[in-house]
Parts: sequence; structure tokens; C-alpha cells
Amino acid sequence: MKKEIFILLLGILFLSSCADAADVGQYLPPEPYGFWGGLWHGIISPFAFVCSLFFEDVAVYAINNTGGWYDFGFLIGISCLGLGSKKAKK
Repeated sequence: MKKEIFILLLGILFLSSCADAADVGQYLPPEPYGFWGGLWHGIISPFAFVCSLFFEDVAVYAINNTGGWYDFGFLIGISCLGLGSKKAKK
């Protein structure tokens, strides 16, 4: 079973390596990220951090944001991860 999963993941990695790189500037949303975007980015921040180690175009924190509300949502998203692991420890 583990061998099949490994082969599947290797195949996905192989196929995704053929993807074309594009300029990020043309994909920025017209509106900056707000509270909900910050919350989502906080929740996925551990995964984004690992990806940012290997890919230059991946960032943990959105540049195009509203400021305080984005930061507040980002901090809540990060803290949700910590609370879940604390409860699982008991």
C-alpha cells in the first residue's frame, strides 16, 4: 500500500514539474486581502513556509493586504493551529 502511494506522489510531482511559471504581478487580486484572507493564510502558513524553502514564488505572508485586519486574521489563523495541538496532547 505504501509503495502505491509513493508512486502516485512521485507521478504527481513529476507532472507538476512541467508547469509553466508566470508573472505573479498579473495575478494579484484587484482588492487587497482582508481579514478572511489573513485568517486563511495563517491557517496554511506552516505549509506555505515549507514550500517557500523550495520555491522562490511562494510566500508565507501576502504583500497585497489591508494592514491591521489582515494581520489580525493572520494571527488568529496561526493561533488556531496551536490550540488544536494543545487539545490533542491531553
